[in-house]
Amino acid sequence: MSATISRLGVIGAGQMGSGIAHVAALAGLEVAMVDVNPAALDKAVASIARNIDRQVAKGAVTAEAKERALARITTGTDHSVFADADMVIEAATENAEVKKGIFRALCPALKPTAIIATNTSSISITGLAAATDRPARFIGMHFMNPVPVMRLVEVIRGIATDDATFEATVALAQRLGKTTATAADYPGFIVNRILVPMINEAVQALQEGVGDVVSIDTAMKLGTNQPMGPLELADFIGLDTCLAIMRVLHEGFADSKYRPAALLVKYVEAGWLGRKTGRGFYDYSTTSPSPTR
Repeated sequence: MSATISRLGVIGAGQMGSGIAHVAALAGLEVAMVDVNPAALDKAVASIARNIDRQVAKGAVTAEAKERALARITTGTDHSVFADADMVIEAATENAEVKKGIFRALCPALKPTAIIATNTSSISITGLAAATDRPARFIGMHFMNPVPVMRLVEVIRGIATDDATFEATVALAQRLGKTTATAADYPGFIVNRILVPMINEAVQALQEGVGDVVSIDTAMKLGTNQPMGPLELADFIGLDTCLAIMRVLHEGFADSKYRPAALLVKYVEAGWLGRKTGRGFYDYSTTSPSPTR
C-alpha cells in the first residue's frame, strides 16, 4: 500500500467535514465530499469559500490558491465518487450505529488499498473497524473544531490498525499543517476524556447553585487562563455532542464519575443545544449573548 495520500474522500458536509475538505484542498489534495443532503453540500462549499476568503483577507492565502483549492473539491450524494480515493474520512454524527452503517455501505465503493479514517471524538476505533472489510486499514483521525484554525489531530489506532496505515495518516496530518498526538483506543481518547468531564462538572456545579453561568465561566477563564469558559465552550461544541461523549465515557468505563449531569440532559431534551440552535447556556438571539440560568 502506498503511504502517499493524494485523493481524499470526506463523508459529511457539516462543520467538521467541510473544515477537513477546506484544509485538504488548500494543501493540494483532490477532495470528494459526500452527503445525503445536496443542500448541505452547497452550503458547505459556500462556507469553505467564505472561510478561505477570510484567510485571503489576512494575507495567509493568495486569491490564486483559493481558486485552485475550490477547483479541487467535488461533491456528490453517492459513494461512487470515492472509487479512486486513497483515504476516506468519515465525519458524520457521533453515533456508533450510524457510522457502522456508513462503513458497510462505503466499503464496496473503495479500491482495496484505500484507508478509512473516522473523525469520531470518543467511539471505539476497534469496534467501528469491525464493521468494515479492512480493519488493518482503519484508523481514528480526530480533528478539532474549527478545523482550519485548530492545529491538533488525535491519531488513534484500533487493535488491528497496521503500521503503514498509521504512518500514512500521520504524514497526511502533517501535510495538512497539523500536529499529531497519538492516543490509545479508550473512550474519549485524550482530549475529550479530560475536557468533556470538566464541562460536565461545570454543568453539575451550575445545577447545584455553586455559581451562575457567568460566574462559572468567568472563574474558569480568569482562574485557569482558558480562552472560553466551560459552559460557553459547551455551547460552541454542542450540548448534544457533549452529552453523547459523556454517555460513551459512562458506558465504556462503567464509572459513576462519568455520569452525565441531569441539567445537561434536560437542556438537550429541550432542544437547547448551544450556538447551533441559538440557545444553550447562553441565549444567542441578543447582540451580546445572555445567560439562560
